[in-house]
Amino acid sequence: MDTIHLPSLNAALNATSAGCMIAGYIFIRNGRRTAHRRSMLAAVTAAILFLISYVIYHYSAGATSFTGEGWIRPVYFTILATHTVLAVAIVPLVVITLLRALSRRFALHRNIARWTLPLWLYVSVTGVIVYWLLYHVYAPAPAG
Repeated sequence: MDTIHLPSLNAALNATSAGCMIAGYIFIRNGRRTAHRRSMLAAVTAAILFLISYVIYHYSAGATSFTGEGWIRPVYFTILATHTVLAVAIVPLVVITLLRALSRRFALHRNIARWTLPLWLYVSVTGVIVYWLLYHVYAPAPAG
């Protein structure tokens, strides 16, 4: 299976998820509940597709080493570390937030969504930053 394009797909899915979250936030702030619901379900769908693609890629291709040197190295690894820890933590938060919305327990949904949204947005945006740094700015030399 050729997985060479999966990192780009993963970044696109992360960016899509972030865009849908921002739209969903704007919709709910403007009282557009149906649009909010659709946007947030699209964000969850993009995140699930990302997770599937991410697992397939790393199962097939393994890890990619960061080749940047100097000041960017600690910056990259700080972003990567916070991204990774929060990516693990965000999964149950998203599930709980989604289940509370789907069960129409909106007060409880709002309470946790105040935390879920910024953390999930951070994970999605830093996922794109990690991709960009790893595969474009400091891309390893092609084999051969």
